[in-house]
Amino acid sequence: MAGDKKAPLQSRSQAARRQFFRKMGHGLLATGALIPALHASRVSGSAPEPDCDLDVVLPGRLGNPDLTLLTDPRLNERVRTALSTPSPPGVTPVMPPQVTLESSYEESLAWVAAMEKMLEAQGTAALAMMPKFSDVVSSEETIVGVDGNKIRLFIDRPKTDGPKKRGRKLPCVVHIHGGGMSFSSAEDPSFVRWRKTLAQRGMVVVGVEFRNAGGKLGVHPFPAGLNDCASGVRWAYDNRSKLNVSSIVVAGESGGGNLAVATGIKANIEGWVKEIDGVFAMAPMILGFYSSAPPELLAWRENLGYQGTREMMRAMTRVYDPKDMHEHDPMAWPFHATAKELKGLPPHIITNYELDLIRDDGAVFAQKLTKSGVSAISRTITGAPHVPEIATPDLIPELTRDTVASLVEFAESLGR
Repeated sequence: MAGDKKAPLQSRSQAARRQFFRKMGHGLLATGALIPALHASRVSGSAPEPDCDLDVVLPGRLGNPDLTLLTDPRLNERVRTALSTPSPPGVTPVMPPQVTLESSYEESLAWVAAMEKMLEAQGTAALAMMPKFSDVVSSEETIVGVDGNKIRLFIDRPKTDGPKKRGRKLPCVVHIHGGGMSFSSAEDPSFVRWRKTLAQRGMVVVGVEFRNAGGKLGVHPFPAGLNDCASGVRWAYDNRSKLNVSSIVVAGESGGGNLAVATGIKANIEGWVKEIDGVFAMAPMILGFYSSAPPELLAWRENLGYQGTREMMRAMTRVYDPKDMHEHDPMAWPFHATAKELKGLPPHIITNYELDLIRDDGAVFAQKLTKSGVSAISRTITGAPHVPEIATPDLIPELTRDTVASLVEFAESLGR
């Protein structure tokens, strides 16, 4: 009897589902029928008339030249609150000297050094907030680079060094720190925390102490830093059995994003790209500023002055390329890479930030990658300034978790 009562209900449910899918099918067919008309409209050059009543407000300083990062309504409220908090009594923020588009190489070097000191002052707070990471084991290797120089590699991996016991390899990330290719160190607290956070999630992380174009590690213009990063990646590949890793992803943020992408291009040009399984770049600084930014990069106007200016970008460009000899060199500035130089690269994930000056550089570059046959995606984090996951990982913790998870999943998916 119970079965007899259920049967009509089941048949009615099945009938409802069939009716739903019929309606869906009709809707899809109707949508499909529009495609030829849309195609004909495109071919004929005609287009729908714009809605004259449409009210459009341009974002950022495109719509309001007086906006600042703090007054832009798109900014994440937690970030706004944190940036609006005054310094503690007796603490005077360290500010770098002013630079202009005409500042000399020496003046640009002085600005880079001051930026480094300013970030070191912030690093004290980052160190105080550093988790203990008792579940991560850290070690150090020193290798000799292609230029005969010594390169320190900082290696972090899960403490339960169980992969060999379980027979499972871990993905490897070669991390290249930010700093405009010109300043900061792999030992800075923010970068140490980022590497250990990744290791905590089950990865082997190799941090490369590459030669900067300026700052406390010495003056080493392009291609010194890139050569060191390439040496670090090749060491990881040559030692993949010892490290017991399944894949090698080159990852970096800001200037480190430049070097991560450029390492892939260098490997492609030189014939060892198969040693890299993927590239994960966050806000990559892949375009040098020599006189102007391409008109398609709206963020250079929309977000100008929020965290970066043309003058600042010119200073870092001048330090990296003192004689302006590499403006269109794809290994210095990957934005200029041709389809031939991009074809054959491994998969890329590029993360951009809505309120960042260089937001569109990465988005447009991702389009160039896909047009060249490279598997690549680009995402833009709304409401976010320049790389908050590393600069302020606890401020938007859900974003930090999501980015870490994305990198881990990406590296795991590329395992050999």
